Amino acid sequence: MDPLRNLGFLLKDVSRLYSLNFERHAADLNLTIAQCRVLCYLQRNEGISQVHLAFLTDTDPMTLVRILDRMEADELIERRSDPSDGRARRLYLRPSAHPLLKKIWRVADRARAQSFSRMSAQDRAQLLSLMQQMYANLDALMPAATETTSTAAGRAAGRERPRPRAPAKPRAPTHALAAKT
Repeated sequence: MDPLRNLGFLLKDVSRLYSLNFERHAADLNLTIAQCRVLCYLQRNEGISQVHLAFLTDTDPMTLVRILDRMEADELIERRSDPSDGRARRLYLRPSAHPLLKKIWRVADRARAQSFSRMSAQDRAQLLSLMQQMYANLDALMPAATETTSTAAGRAAGRERPRPRAPAKPRAPTHALAAKT
C-alpha cells in the first residue's frame, strides 16, 4: 500500500498522541487541554472574537461558551463588548492567567522534548521545516481556512473569518398543510 495514502491518518494520530502526552504532563495544572488551548491562543491573539477563537481552536461555539464561562468565573479571561459590533465579544487575558501560561509552556516544553527524544537535531529541524512548507501549501490553497499568523492584521482590517459551515440539510416542511400530506 502507498504510504502517502495514510498521511492524513498519520497526521491525526500524531496530533492525538501528542495531545495525550501533553495532558499526561499537565494533570497538575487543574486545567483541561481545551482550557490550555484557549489560554495559549488568547496569548497569541488577544482581543479575538469568540467566533474566531472557536474557529482557531476547532471547538464547537456552544462548547467554547461553556469553557469561557468557567474561565471567566475563575478570573483567567474577560469578555469585552466589541466597539464595532454590539453583538460580538472580544476576549482578553486577566493578569492571573499569565503565571498559569508560564506553567503551561513549561509542560508543553517537557512534552515536546519527549516527542522529539529519539530524533536528531537535524531531523527535528527538517520535520519542522517540512511541516511549515505543508502548512504554507495548504494555506495558499485555502486562505480562508487558516488565520493564526495574520489574526491581528485581519482584525485591524475588519476581517474576521468565521468557521466554514456545512451546507444545511433539507428539512421536512413543518406547516399544517405539509403534515396532512
